[in-house]
Amino acid sequence: MSDKWEELIKDINAKKYMRYLKIEKGYSINTYNSYCNDIHSLILFTKKDTTCITEDDIKMYLEHLSKKNIKEKSIAHSMSVLRELYKFYIKHNIVEVSPMQNIKTIKIGVYLPNTLTEEEVIKLLDINLETPFDYRNKAMLELLYATGIRVSELISLKIHDINFDEAMLKCTGKGSKDRYIPLVDYCLKYLKIYIENYRPKLLIKGENYFIFVNNHGNQMSRSGFFKIIQKIAESNGITTHISPHTLRHTFATHLVNNGADLRTVQVLLGHEDISTTGIYTHLAYDKERCDYDNYHPRSRKENRRNGNI
Repeated sequence: MSDKWEELIKDINAKKYMRYLKIEKGYSINTYNSYCNDIHSLILFTKKDTTCITEDDIKMYLEHLSKKNIKEKSIAHSMSVLRELYKFYIKHNIVEVSPMQNIKTIKIGVYLPNTLTEEEVIKLLDINLETPFDYRNKAMLELLYATGIRVSELISLKIHDINFDEAMLKCTGKGSKDRYIPLVDYCLKYLKIYIENYRPKLLIKGENYFIFVNNHGNQMSRSGFFKIIQKIAESNGITTHISPHTLRHTFATHLVNNGADLRTVQVLLGHEDISTTGIYTHLAYDKERCDYDNYHPRSRKENRRNGNI
């Protein structure tokens, strides 16, 4: 993990918390960086050590974020980070009272993520296979849609994480927790073709253990994959805004729409809290409502067609 925050943040107690996140909690690089960024922003704004920050300081900081047009979801995340920071301080007798104790949590609306239709997924996965890069891209996208894993998990996969005999993927997620996800035959087919026939051609610097490598033979990066998926979507005529996380949302939504149990989807996605997975029931409800309006003979839409309302 990067130690840039150790250099930027001079607050001794904040550093203790950062080391706790890194070593004891085992947070991923992205989660760790997001926590440190929020703490660093508060310190920069108040120009105080975190142990000296008051409730009024917190209120002014939140007002500052709001004036900068920071999204409510991002502000809510910052508040959550600060609550956890001061819980740690109280537990370790660093402070007696949290400046967050009287700060009300922001209630934000249900965030419905972008997803692709089944037809759009077919278009996205319709890649003209000519070069080793085409086979790599096909394997990556098939794997994302088949498993719903995060992009950080995808690019961290190593050869031994795939069990072809058992049709199973071992994935290490947030908090260094492993989960096992079944793989469909179609996904296995393109993974096997890529790994056996085309991956060796991309290893220009010699062998490494990562499944997906870039044009330099190194581990694929998040930004590199983002550019790949954007280019494929554009060339295949997909107008829906798409990011690597779109396929994760699409995977979960399609499972729920087709009758999958929410607990099963929770396990497959690696969510600790089922309320996080519950968002996909909202998406399923939207589809049901749309179908109802389109096809029920007494729906409002049908009555409008017939001039009854």
